[in-house]
Amino acid sequence: MVGMSHSPFATMLPPPSAAAPGGRFLADASRVAAAVGALAPDALVVIGPDHFHANFYDVMPPFVLGVAEAEAFGDFGSRRGPLPVASALAWSIHDGLARDGFDVALSYALTVDHGIVQSYDMVRGRADIPLVPLVPLVVNTAAPPLPSMPRCVALGRSLGAAIRVAGAGRVLIVASGGLSHWLPSNDPRDESVPAERRAAVIHGRRDVRAFSAAREPAVRSLAGNPDAPVNAAWDSWFLKQLVTADLDPVTDLGDEGLEERAGSGGHEIRTWLIGFAAAARPLVWTSYEPVPEWVTGMGIGTTFEVA
Repeated sequence: MVGMSHSPFATMLPPPSAAAPGGRFLADASRVAAAVGALAPDALVVIGPDHFHANFYDVMPPFVLGVAEAEAFGDFGSRRGPLPVASALAWSIHDGLARDGFDVALSYALTVDHGIVQSYDMVRGRADIPLVPLVPLVVNTAAPPLPSMPRCVALGRSLGAAIRVAGAGRVLIVASGGLSHWLPSNDPRDESVPAERRAAVIHGRRDVRAFSAAREPAVRSLAGNPDAPVNAAWDSWFLKQLVTADLDPVTDLGDEGLEERAGSGGHEIRTWLIGFAAAARPLVWTSYEPVPEWVTGMGIGTTFEVA
């Protein structure tokens, strides 16, 4: 399993040098990619969120599994175009989850944004090597109603069991989710959400490209926003829970406790919880870089385990 953060700034405003903020993270991601290349996985199961490029509040499923076609949206300078799907493995995962009582939504033509694609590309490394077939699993981390953290852990255990009996060769699980960061509310029930934003998160499917084009400058403006801090102490605590294989203190926080400590963006740790439970072993924490908030307003980190 590989767990790593994603951020629009990694592709939209990459660090100018290895010594610049974010440079250490990208260097460590390259080292992870080299290790993954040596493993030569036959397929990747990539667990990540969607940032209102495929799922909107006209219908918002807690989990979506891609089983046939996947298209990278190309937001924030990330990859755009078709991605190969490991369809046989995807259906094995679906059947295993269904047997365990998980009614995940299915997509035969799934759009994925940087929440899936960035980490997929980072663990692959060089752009000139063939694309590895993937199974995309999109988790709603954007706004309530969210799948509970204990439910995510249970789904992860079922996911791991399904992968192990699928006969799909060497499968790498990639958990793509940010750690602590504070973002504007996306909750349509929140009266502080501007009417234009509320309409976009509900009806954005009508013109996804236009919505995305309007949103990207707003995200870019978060660079240097002093009101978008990170909680490096909490991030370190969370990563240590993965190292010691003790998730109960994390899930016991509940959504309110998590958001108080890690911000609304902290709900993305659900992808880490799923991946960790699927791997079913402690992780080795290899790197964390709390990028100064005056640079990006987001902290980024990575952890990597191979056995």
